[in-house]
Amino acid sequence: MPQIQESPALSTDAPAAAHACGGCLDRRQVLQRAGLVTMGVAAAGVLAACSSGGSGDGGSGGGGGGGSTPAADGALAQVSDIPVGGAISATGADGKPILLVQPEAGTVVALSAVCTHQGCTVVVDGDELSCPCHGSVFDLTGTNVSGPAPEPLPPVEVHVADGAVLPGKA
Repeated sequence: MPQIQESPALSTDAPAAAHACGGCLDRRQVLQRAGLVTMGVAAAGVLAACSSGGSGDGGSGGGGGGGSTPAADGALAQVSDIPVGGAISATGADGKPILLVQPEAGTVVALSAVCTHQGCTVVVDGDELSCPCHGSVFDLTGTNVSGPAPEPLPPVEVHVADGAVLPGKA
């Protein structure tokens, strides 16, 4: 019977050849670095979700106005634009987001639309005010109903003159 000669490359007795690439990563190093990159991306996502991002904008509003800006005459909105028993989003004279609420016909109060939890913009959601970032819910007086917000929404001074909602005291 002919003898089969074993190849030196397949022999278990042959010494392991040195890897030709001196700067290559082994499997363990690749997996460690991939894990670090994954944790970094995850951490950045968590921080982005929990930060106010400078603008405090946690999303655009739903169901209660489009965030009107002050008119040339300084009016924040017209009383007729605010539903009785409801609210709209607006921009205060200082450029910050506010909510204009009309609890009864002709009476308008304003609340800061900056959530007291993480600074996201609170939006009108039917007969409630909600923070789209972490789920805080406020009633139309600005009082916390649920969620992580530690404080109610602070009031903003406004007054009504000739059917217009104006910033500050009358």
